[in-house]
Amino acid sequence: MLQTALLKHRALLSLLCGALTPLAFSPLDLWVLILLTPGILYLLLQDLAPRKAAWVSWCFGVGFFGSGVSWVYVSIHTYGNASVLLASLLTLAFAMGLALMFAAQGWCYAKWLSGSRFPAAGFIGVWIVFEWIRSWFLTGFPWLYLGYALIDTPFKFWAPIGGVWLLSLVALSLSLAGILLIRSRSMTQRITLAIILTLPCLSLVLPKDWTQASGNFQDIDIVQANVAQQLKWDKNYLPDFLNLYSKITLEQTQASIVIWPETAIPSLLSTATPYMHNLLSIFNADNRSLISGIPSIERDTTHPNGYRAYNSLALLTGETDIYHKQRLVPFGEYVPMENYLRGLIEFFNLPMSSFSLPTQQQTTLSVGDSKIAAAICYEIAYPELVRKMSADSDWILTVSNDTWFSHSIAPAQHLQIARMRALENGRWLVRSTNNGLTAIVDPYGDIAAQAPAYEVAVLKGQIENRSGSTPYQLYGVLPVLLFSMLLIAAGFIPRRKESS
Repeated sequence: MLQTALLKHRALLSLLCGALTPLAFSPLDLWVLILLTPGILYLLLQDLAPRKAAWVSWCFGVGFFGSGVSWVYVSIHTYGNASVLLASLLTLAFAMGLALMFAAQGWCYAKWLSGSRFPAAGFIGVWIVFEWIRSWFLTGFPWLYLGYALIDTPFKFWAPIGGVWLLSLVALSLSLAGILLIRSRSMTQRITLAIILTLPCLSLVLPKDWTQASGNFQDIDIVQANVAQQLKWDKNYLPDFLNLYSKITLEQTQASIVIWPETAIPSLLSTATPYMHNLLSIFNADNRSLISGIPSIERDTTHPNGYRAYNSLALLTGETDIYHKQRLVPFGEYVPMENYLRGLIEFFNLPMSSFSLPTQQQTTLSVGDSKIAAAICYEIAYPELVRKMSADSDWILTVSNDTWFSHSIAPAQHLQIARMRALENGRWLVRSTNNGLTAIVDPYGDIAAQAPAYEVAVLKGQIENRSGSTPYQLYGVLPVLLFSMLLIAAGFIPRRKESS
């Protein structure tokens, strides 16, 4: 009975720690929390059998995702028209499913590493490996990596070297070294832990400029039209929306490049062109570029519909170019097990939830003399995808429609993730959204300009083409993964036998 009660207490404390951890991310940015909660979870897992460790870790994951991605409730309830109860249950089920990653992580640690000579090393290594697995398993959910919380700290300059995963490694090392330093009674251990705690501070002397400025500046205008999500896909309002975008663009923009957000044009270009003819004619005459998110189709006789639909980003003027989204959001852009779920409840019938993945390799968008690495919405959360796309680019463009998540914490988290991509790749990043958070981010991950959220606005700014590569762009996640494997290997070293 006592053991059962203690296990329940550990599980509850783990749940609480998990729920508090997302407060370290935007918009609250209480980043110190990630230097505490992983270390507490490490202590809670001590001396637990694998099954019990999996249970305690799963509770951490439920709190972590239940708090950190609670914004999915908004899209399910508000825009999917699910009842409060059903939306709450689906949100909870989503968090509980994601938490299985933490359960597997805890089980692996307890099964093979917790009784070793260096259990903390094994704990850190397993955490990083599972963060990486989460970037691709079942199409991936690369959200809320610990490293994102360090984007506004002096440790940030590790990111161009090893990406967000290296920052996660820094956070875990600081957390566990701090916890162990407090508990240690050995002077040798204390000195070792103190050294570990100071190593991340070497970021203060790391190079800041891995990429080179070209001196080629470009003026950018980003149109934020604040179109209501409930009306966006109503065909009756299509002329109003296109006229609104065109009016704002003609009256309030002067830059050579103007950007509209994801699916700003909520129809095929052939349908929208009559309402945009005047705008496109003026832009072509003035040699200006208009880039917009737009759905597109191409014929494909091998597809059941006879065609494929894409969520795309297109250059609509001059020598047109197009990019198709490569990472689709489950249930938002495609429905897994569509034959069984489509029509079951309204949430599974959201507008534009039948997109396809492109069949050909996607490349940078060419706009004048610039090559642009494109990322549509959710894609910006995939570090390796953006790394590969931006390697041959001058700057990064990401478009989104975070209106799906209203005034929740999702837009702030999304912008924080985008900022990390700019820092990792040493490129200027432009972020265009329907109602916020629209921003321009410099190569150091800092916000250079930002539009007010939830209102009609035009964000005007200037960016500079960059060339060259950061170490992360060259080598990706591989060095951090290899180091994590070494930590796991250290976790297999048996404890020294105590002399009698």
